[in-house]
Amino acid sequence: MAELAKDINDINLPAIGTGFGGITLAFNAKTKEEADAIFAKVESLGGRIVKRPEMAFWGGYSGYIQDLDGYYWEIAYWDGWRFDANDMLIIDEQLFDE
Repeated sequence: MAELAKDINDINLPAIGTGFGGITLAFNAKTKEEADAIFAKVESLGGRIVKRPEMAFWGGYSGYIQDLDGYYWEIAYWDGWRFDANDMLIIDEQLFDE
């Protein structure tokens, strides 16, 4: 949980044990541009950008927003992700075998 809180990097994040549940919700974008567009839309509507997207330690591109209920959302993109015909992320176990 401490590593996730560190990754979010929000100075307003409650201390562990005082409200931060140690989870985030996630949106997996199909392109880096789609991720950027989501951040632009959130910002244009007055939403809270917690951490602007940047290259992540795991090789992807991600950042965080906070919704009106206080939940953190990671908006992320990785060029290795594949999506099916219904736009669902395909979880390929081989990616985790390395």
